[in-house]
Amino acid sequence: MTLRSRKPLANAAAKFGVEGFSESLSKEIGPLGIKVTIIEPGGFRTDFAGSSTQLSEGRPEYDSTVGAAVRFQKSYNGTQPGDPAKAAAVLLHVASLSEPPLRLLLGSDSYAAAEKSALDKVESDRQWKDLSFSTDYSSDETHV
Repeated sequence: MTLRSRKPLANAAAKFGVEGFSESLSKEIGPLGIKVTIIEPGGFRTDFAGSSTQLSEGRPEYDSTVGAAVRFQKSYNGTQPGDPAKAAAVLLHVASLSEPPLRLLLGSDSYAAAEKSALDKVESDRQWKDLSFSTDYSSDETHV
């Protein structure tokens, strides 16, 4: 299970949508000299999952999903690898760049989760490559 899959579904879906929108926006406004950077932070030692947030494991039938996510957040709180002050410095640095990255992963946990996700996607795509290619015209077919 990656960090990305531990997030509640609606939160993860919203972030995925904003990421896709940001990628498209970057391509559309890039020729105008406007830059877009998607920041994908890992866990940082803030009070996000601490006393500032009310976490509830919910109903027993959701123990393996919602309950597991809440237990993870509670156990991870205070042990996150990210230093908020260092993240702030990186954000200020990126904002000063003339050619900032489209995507920036903040923290070793974010990098590990993103790398695993990308490799899983490539592996899945390779597994289904023949079926994907089967929809192309063959070289001897006539096209209208």
